[in-house]
Amino acid sequence: MRLVIASCKVDYIGRLNAHLPLATRLLLIKADGSVSVHSDDRAYKPLNWMSPPCWLIEDPDVWTVQNKAGEKLVIDVKEILQDSNYELGAEPGLVKDGVESHLQQLLAEHVSTLGDGWSLVRREYPTPIGPVDLMCRDSEGSNVAVEIKRRGEIDGVEQLTRYLELLNRDPVLAPVGGVFAAQQIKPQARTLAEDRGIRCVTLDYERLRGITPDEYRLF
Repeated sequence: MRLVIASCKVDYIGRLNAHLPLATRLLLIKADGSVSVHSDDRAYKPLNWMSPPCWLIEDPDVWTVQNKAGEKLVIDVKEILQDSNYELGAEPGLVKDGVESHLQQLLAEHVSTLGDGWSLVRREYPTPIGPVDLMCRDSEGSNVAVEIKRRGEIDGVEQLTRYLELLNRDPVLAPVGGVFAAQQIKPQARTLAEDRGIRCVTLDYERLRGITPDEYRLF
């Protein structure tokens, strides 16, 4: 990763010409060949850029970035204030917090948040069309299939409906109730679920993690 802070003018010559007047900017040259021009008033989006495959030609006062289509990013460098190179190493990738697998694990560990006397039968309970996230028993000993989503939409309700249809064909399990649990549930999904006798539960991820001192509760 090469970071250059320079006083420069920038012209983009291609399908749509664009001009950046003289100012101090950050020029970001990455190992993949891309070059982007940044200012200090935006969170992430560059003012202009050239995506790979492209190549950079550095003359004393003018840098030219060109791609195979003949488009050019011409940087007229008046003064270089800083020029640094850094080896960042391999990128491990983004690890998202609060994904469905995390919610499933937390709810399995604290299944009593669904109701007093509830217990977990199994995570990833198998059906012919895929596993139900959680199979539980309520306080009366009835089986309940729980489908967990970050954002509860109609597709998730339809998915749980299909699971319930198959599970209720098994005389050993039936009757099997359903719970549709998500951090956010869209009104249309809630209406459909309740019309089909499926209970909706909104999950508070932070409380499930135990970050707040309050006891676990659902809203």
